[in-house]
Amino acid sequence: MVTKIDKFDGTEYGFLSNFYSSPIQYEGIIYPTVEHMFQALKAEDDGTRRKIANASTPGQAKRLGRSVALRGDWEEVKVDVMRTALKLKFSNPALKAKLLATGEAELIEGNTWNDRFWGVCGGTGKNMLGTLLMELRTNLASE
Repeated sequence: MVTKIDKFDGTEYGFLSNFYSSPIQYEGIIYPTVEHMFQALKAEDDGTRRKIANASTPGQAKRLGRSVALRGDWEEVKVDVMRTALKLKFSNPALKAKLLATGEAELIEGNTWNDRFWGVCGGTGKNMLGTLLMELRTNLASE
């Protein structure tokens, strides 16, 4: 039994990544990935959100998200935005089953790009993405 998953890449655990193709709909807009939705919701206006939703890759969506004027409450709502996006993603029965199949494994968004809020880099970080995924897994298991 796997006790720790510390990278959200490759064929086995790539589905845990926010870059994983998993179309979700939120407030009338279809986002190809969680990353698209998360980056789009940094903006307040619908036009910018749609532009980011239409980005050809999650990487492009991330770059666009870095250039938008952040909504005033972003720091207060960003964790809940991520939580909502993950709930939508894992409402897909196949993805839900894969998340549940990780059992009790600790989920750690290990990275090399110095994201110490959502993940862990060089052994340090808050790992908020992993925490939210484990929270969601617990909630889905109790349904």
